[in-house]
Amino acid sequence: MKSTTTFSLLLACFTFIAISASYGQGMKRVSPPATATSTIKGTKVEIKYSQPSVKGRKIWGGLVSYDQVWRTGANEATTFEISQDVKIEGKTLPKGKYALFTIPGKQNWTLIFNKKAKQWGAYNYSASDDALRVKVKAKKSGKMSEKLQFKFVGNKVVFHWEKLEFEFAIK
Repeated sequence: MKSTTTFSLLLACFTFIAISASYGQGMKRVSPPATATSTIKGTKVEIKYSQPSVKGRKIWGGLVSYDQVWRTGANEATTFEISQDVKIEGKTLPKGKYALFTIPGKQNWTLIFNKKAKQWGAYNYSASDDALRVKVKAKKSGKMSEKLQFKFVGNKVVFHWEKLEFEFAIK
């Protein structure tokens, strides 16, 4: 009886130590975190997101549904932070940190800048928290991007994943 109790206690301690060590070293995520940053005419812009991979899956109209709110990445909602008021596609967005959601369409996408920046996925998304919505055109890309990525080209943000991309201007 005593040896069973001792064994159980040792096993529990070992399990606790193993789990603690793996968290302490940072468990590798399947969709790793990424950041895109730029300064546009004195305004700091930062996009934090997680990079899902295609992995041979059907992305558009498959993994990512058309006409439904999407977190625009994986894991936590993608965030978009600006140090000053800007215009996104001609519409004003006040300085601050936002969750960046999208509603993918077959040609047009809706970009959503939501005031509730800290969210997991889009599970608690509420349109009443939207600060701004704009429409952009999506297009086929000549290049395949296995991982989702955001990059800056001049004053534009370019989204590229699989063989699809869209962009939006920041002024």
